[in-house]
Order: sequence, then structure tokens, then C-alpha cells
Amino acid sequence: MNLLQVRKGQFVYYNNELHKVYAVKTMFKQSVHLYRLRDMTQHLCIAKEIEKYQPKEFDSFIFNKKRYTLSKERIAQVGDYILITNPDPDYFDHYSLNEIEIVASVESKGVVTENSNGIKHSEYLLMVPGRLEISNPIDYQVKDNSIDDDETQNELLDDEFIPSIGDVYRKVDNQLEAMVIAIQGTTVFLGGGFQLHQEEILNQEKWEFLFNIQDHNS
Repeated sequence: MNLLQVRKGQFVYYNNELHKVYAVKTMFKQSVHLYRLRDMTQHLCIAKEIEKYQPKEFDSFIFNKKRYTLSKERIAQVGDYILITNPDPDYFDHYSLNEIEIVASVESKGVVTENSNGIKHSEYLLMVPGRLEISNPIDYQVKDNSIDDDETQNELLDDEFIPSIGDVYRKVDNQLEAMVIAIQGTTVFLGGGFQLHQEEILNQEKWEFLFNIQDHNS
């Protein structure tokens, strides 16, 4: 892509994987700043290394280690994630194309998100947890032809999302952040004395994955 065509919020493919542009800083050599949707790790690149993709209904992708499918079959409910695909913000709202927000309340004409944005029902696609039968996986621009069975491919993807040493998580109820310092079987040890089962730390209602310290510092 030409740098003039790159905009904050665009979904793009970089190194064959789905990313989102979170900043464009023209003064830097690697001017395009991305995060990879599947694990929220940050990456820097130049414009010609990426290719734009516009998400649409029934697209399926992994966001922050959990799979979702885009749908407009029902309106969002409290706690749902939405992807803003048709932004039309009012003067006091602050959101743009392809922002992902969590619904805090539902009204007749739209929703109010946790960022206090009022978003009309016509402006977003609902991110339904899981993969629907008619969905179109978009995690990779070029899919691996050596894996023909979609279910097997999804299992391989999901296997990547076990906690790793250096992963930093935020506890949802009190915003406490802690890093994975050791793993023994299915038990995960965090700094600060936390000892959790793997399933508990992957529960997004309790813990939110932020980044891996190695990727964050690279």
C-alpha cells in the first residue's frame, strides 16, 4: 500500500496474518504501527508490507485469543463486543472505523459502550463468540493448503493460545496487572503470588491478556 492510503483502524494483512493499524507516524522509517488481532502483540512495518482488508458479515477471526464471527442478525447486548464498520459519530462521541468496543447499555436506537460512545445499531457488526458454520475465517491472507480440515486448523490455532512465560494479564475486577513467571502442567504462576488453572486465566471475564513482554520490548 501507499502510505497515503494507510489509516488508523484499518484491518490489514502483514506477514500473512490479520492486524489492525493503531497509528501512522510518518516521521519514523517503520511508520505503520500495528497490533496482531489474535494476540494483541505490537508490530512495526512500512506501508508496502501490508494489504488492506475490509471486514464484513460472517467473517470469523481470533481477537485477543478468542474466536468471533461478525453478524448483524441481532442487536448487541450488555457485555458483547462490537466492531464499528459504518461509523457515524455525533459531536460528543469519539470512535472511528473498525474500533472494537464493549457494550455497557442498550437503547432502542443503539448502544452505549464502556467508552461512553453512543453507537447506532446500523453502525456496527456484532462479534458473536465462536465460529458459525457459514463463517469465513480471515485470520490468514493465504491459508495453509496442507491443512484441509477446518476443525483441525481451528484446533491448531487454539493450541497457540495457552499462557506463555512473559505474558502479561490484567485482572478485570481490579485492573491489577501480573506476568506469567512459571507454568507447571495446567497450573499458571503469576508474579505477586497468583496461582491459577490455565482455564481460569483464559477466561476473559476474569483476566484480560495484554501482551508478551518479549514482543512488547522488541
